[in-house]
Amino acid sequence: MAESRKVAVIGAGASGLVTSRELQREGHRVVVFEKSNQLGGLWVYNPRVETDLLSLDPNREIVHSSLYKFLRTNLPRRLMSFSDYSFDCAENGNRLNFPEHEEVLKFLNEFANDFAINELIRFNTEVVRVAPVEFGANRWIVESKSEELSSEEVFDSVVICNGHYTTPRVANIPGIHNWPGKQIHSHNYRVPEPFKDQIVVVIGDGPSGLDICRDIVTVAKQVHLSTRSSEIEVSKLDNYENLWNHSKIDHVDESGEVTFLDGSSIHADIILHCTGYKYDFPFLETNGIVSVNDEGRVVGPLYKHVFPPKLSPCLSFVSIPYQGIVFLMFELQAKWIAQVLSGKVLLPSEEEMLADVEDHNRQLEEAGIPKRHTHRLHPHEMEYMDWIAAQIGMPSLDAGLKEIYWSIYKCVREVGYANYRDLWVFENLTQSSL
Repeated sequence: MAESRKVAVIGAGASGLVTSRELQREGHRVVVFEKSNQLGGLWVYNPRVETDLLSLDPNREIVHSSLYKFLRTNLPRRLMSFSDYSFDCAENGNRLNFPEHEEVLKFLNEFANDFAINELIRFNTEVVRVAPVEFGANRWIVESKSEELSSEEVFDSVVICNGHYTTPRVANIPGIHNWPGKQIHSHNYRVPEPFKDQIVVVIGDGPSGLDICRDIVTVAKQVHLSTRSSEIEVSKLDNYENLWNHSKIDHVDESGEVTFLDGSSIHADIILHCTGYKYDFPFLETNGIVSVNDEGRVVGPLYKHVFPPKLSPCLSFVSIPYQGIVFLMFELQAKWIAQVLSGKVLLPSEEEMLADVEDHNRQLEEAGIPKRHTHRLHPHEMEYMDWIAAQIGMPSLDAGLKEIYWSIYKCVREVGYANYRDLWVFENLTQSSL
């Protein structure tokens, strides 16, 4: 007979919602803790920004969402579905292949309504402590706070689904403490208007950096995009008269100058850090068994990015890896956790799981992959998802979904993050499979 556990799920974003559904399907008793007044997590747009625009002040009021107003998805709608719940096209006929964030939030609300997940969620309830009842035991204390009232509750298991796009990482730039200009992290970027007539240096050429460059270039005097590379030559970008590509910043100084590794420099008004985020679990107490290191970019040790070997299966994480068909990956991880907790699927021994983690880290090192990419699945994202599917008796990922995903990746490689949505849509609009 399958075991039924009382399980705490932390976070009601996409990963928390699908995790709650899968746990409930397996007969577990689920409580979802959500610190905001609505579900959706990352996909809830909030026009407010933090008082500290770099988000370094520990006493600041934290704004969870990092959405900017005109954000669209990185993946097409076909890849935003769960296995049995389709991301349908908008009723108004505005069938963007890469939907806007409002449509994603609508999809998540419909998902939660259709599977009665709202009934499981405690809104406006922040988790402030998660700790074992006693080390060696398999039960957890979850301390939460709601309207200044604190409460403690004991659970058999805890699944952490709080995401990793809220606590910013900022670039460490020589001379920055004496630089007189304004700094902001993309976490606090919403609309381009505050950058009107300014000279802006954007650090980071990932999806958000390029999105924001194209957003602010319409109002800024000049935009200078600084990449991690030391070999990039100064050049115009995307046929804009006021957008340039640069190498990595070498240093800044008190005069307001920003000097790049190639020796070029500009006098800037604003530095905008599009430099990513840290994994952050301020509520989690494990006596160092689970830690976050490498400047917040590695959580470990985690077996297959999900289970801490010493604390499994009673503690687990959903949504740690990045790159891939993420909503479907969340679902597969959630199904795996739910079936492990019910006893249908067994994990390897603690020693075997630790050996697997060490083997993974060794492979990264031998391949010359920096430790900061420990949770980056590429180029093995499909193998990872197929592996989890096999653990729970599901077939491998649909070949058509894989084909769509790799066509997106190929398009990004050929034309860059800045243009791939438009060009991929043009190339694929007539394909009936989409």
